[in-house]
Amino acid sequence: MSSVKQISKHFRDVHFGGNWTSVNLKDTLADVDWKQATTKVQDLNTIAVLVFHINYYVGAILNVLRGNPLDAHDKYSFDLAPISSEEEWRQLVAKSFAEVEQLAAAIDELDDAILHQDFADPRYGSYYRNLLGVIEHTHYHLGQISLIKKMTRLKS
Repeated sequence: MSSVKQISKHFRDVHFGGNWTSVNLKDTLADVDWKQATTKVQDLNTIAVLVFHINYYVGAILNVLRGNPLDAHDKYSFDLAPISSEEEWRQLVAKSFAEVEQLAAAIDELDDAILHQDFADPRYGSYYRNLLGVIEHTHYHLGQISLIKKMTRLKS
């Protein structure tokens, strides 16, 4: 299996299952409703904000792989508009998973030779660093989501 195919598999696995940790975003969010997703626990981000934040970087990388310039700014990565219904929550989740599939498919189309080339700008490192970084970033926030989910259940 090529390196890019392994990366796209690992990316899909953290979102849809089959990874080494046996925890994935889809299963973790499956029974989270909009009220739980928007429940604030102490000074932590909400589950909804973390889903938005994870997807912000997925979308940014997808945009670059589609041939566009990198247009992402950390200061906007938590700027989720308020969610006030189950429908809005489900739309956020569906959008996130749709973009995950699109990015995984775009990664599949890459040639392994690109992995060590600069991603958008030399200051951001290589494609490899950014693709692995978005996977690591998802795992990190998935852990937070899992804990916040447990904490919101204790509150109710």
